[in-house]
Amino acid sequence: MIEWNEIVKLIASWSVYLIYLAVIVSTIWVVVLENRNPVKTIAWVLVLVFLPVIGLFFYIFFGRTHRRDQIISRRSYSKLLKRPEEEYLSQQENDLPADYGGLISLFQHSNHAFPYTNNQTVIFTSGAAWIDALLKELQQAKDHIHLESYIFADDEVGNRVRDVLVAKAREGITVRVIHDDVGSWQTSNTFFYTMMEAGVEVRSFLKVRFPLFTNKANYRNHRKLVVIDGQTGFIGGMNIADRYVQGVSWGIWRDTHMMIRGKAVHGLQTAFLLDWYFTDRTLLTSAHYFPMVDSIMGNSIIQVVTSSPVQPGQEIVMGLMKAISNAKTYFYIQTPYFLPTEAMLNALQTAAMAGVDVRLMLPERADSKVAHWGSMSYLADVLKYGVKVYLYQKGFLHSKLMVSDDFLTTIGSTNMDFRSFEHNFEANAFIYDEQVAMEAHEIFLTDQRDCKQITLKQWDKRPRRNKVVESFIRLMSPLL
Repeated sequence: MIEWNEIVKLIASWSVYLIYLAVIVSTIWVVVLENRNPVKTIAWVLVLVFLPVIGLFFYIFFGRTHRRDQIISRRSYSKLLKRPEEEYLSQQENDLPADYGGLISLFQHSNHAFPYTNNQTVIFTSGAAWIDALLKELQQAKDHIHLESYIFADDEVGNRVRDVLVAKAREGITVRVIHDDVGSWQTSNTFFYTMMEAGVEVRSFLKVRFPLFTNKANYRNHRKLVVIDGQTGFIGGMNIADRYVQGVSWGIWRDTHMMIRGKAVHGLQTAFLLDWYFTDRTLLTSAHYFPMVDSIMGNSIIQVVTSSPVQPGQEIVMGLMKAISNAKTYFYIQTPYFLPTEAMLNALQTAAMAGVDVRLMLPERADSKVAHWGSMSYLADVLKYGVKVYLYQKGFLHSKLMVSDDFLTTIGSTNMDFRSFEHNFEANAFIYDEQVAMEAHEIFLTDQRDCKQITLKQWDKRPRRNKVVESFIRLMSPLL
């Protein structure tokens, strides 16, 4: 007698299996046709083949690319750029350093990052000093405050900043805040509602609403920008949270941030207003957002450069590779994570082999074990070419500081990893000034005293278990 129930179950189970197999195969087909970096494509294919259930889940949430998306129309973008471009064109072209003409031109043509002259800078390496300076400047705002932070926490530091923003909004000052939806996931809606009730305009960047917007979970706004009255600005690696002041359980939180006064604030303003348009669909181009600035505030030439997964190129990473290849004497790097693209790795190796003093500083212990293991897997690749590697031991090194040849410095939100290069919305200031570079150089050397330098011979002797874990994580590094 035919067991129809068993046959139906068998057909149903095979149907589910075939449908699932078809989904996996079609997903792999889509990944291949996207023509991504081959390393990243292979990583996704491996995940989908060997971990199909988990791989499909992660691809749906984090894998799809949006580089063809358009944030803003060309007409609207041109309108937004009109006033900052006019300010740039009023400068003398011969004020720009000839040795860095290629890098400046790259940023200007690929990113509309105008090189503004005569800016004044203050570098902060302490979270407490930065917060105090930020609060002081916020309290002096007369027209508007634009604040953008990946993390805006509901803690002591977050409440201090929030209270000032609320007070200024009640005074009639225009206050706008952008926070990343994933970065500020642990912050309650009540915290932001308090600001909104006082008149602060608050927007969440790329809200994640499952399952409708799962493809946006991987594209985060990692920028940390503040613009006050269009004349004073902040940029760097510090978010608004207690740990940037109080540190972590194993030591201090060592980070770098910078205050800018001068025309370069127009670059910060442009970046913020573009993100505001992205979140609010409101284009703000009023002249009072780009006020006249004293022609001589300082000696620094600054370009504010942005990158994002929806821009056609990878402007910041292209600029970093150009800067590394241009280095003649030294190139020093501080980054919390080191998961470089193949091109970036080759640039560092080539510079070191050419006699450039290339130094890489990483934390000995990081806030993300997976990213840290992946970072450690790349150290032998640079050590064998002569790159000097230092592991920071005083706490967690979160600084994104690079300095070269006593003239070029960059400070911002960009880590040296795949996520910053390809997935995040990032912003860095590139400063062309001997005095600033000397200050950054001294900051690096001061931090170096709190580091342990490792050699290739020492690194090869680390436990085999560590090597295995690091190598496995490295396979997934393009996806981290």
